[in-house]
Amino acid sequence: MSTTITVKGQVTIPKPIRDAMGLTPGSAIDFAVNRQGEVVLHKADHDQAGRKTKHQLDRFEAARGKADVAWNTKDLMALLRG
Repeated sequence: MSTTITVKGQVTIPKPIRDAMGLTPGSAIDFAVNRQGEVVLHKADHDQAGRKTKHQLDRFEAARGKADVAWNTKDLMALLRG
């Protein structure tokens, strides 16, 4: 597959490649050049703001803020202490 570089240096990643890599609008990508001088495209493990993407969060980060039960201290302590 080939594509053309625009005057701004932009290229369109062909749809079969976007689909194979799971890239969607707004996905962050990293470029690298390997020893053979080939450009390698990787799905980044961070978003454009530098935050880790959901698939890169560790299990604790992924669970953080998920509780939907509003505990008060008295009830929680009673539960924990039996």
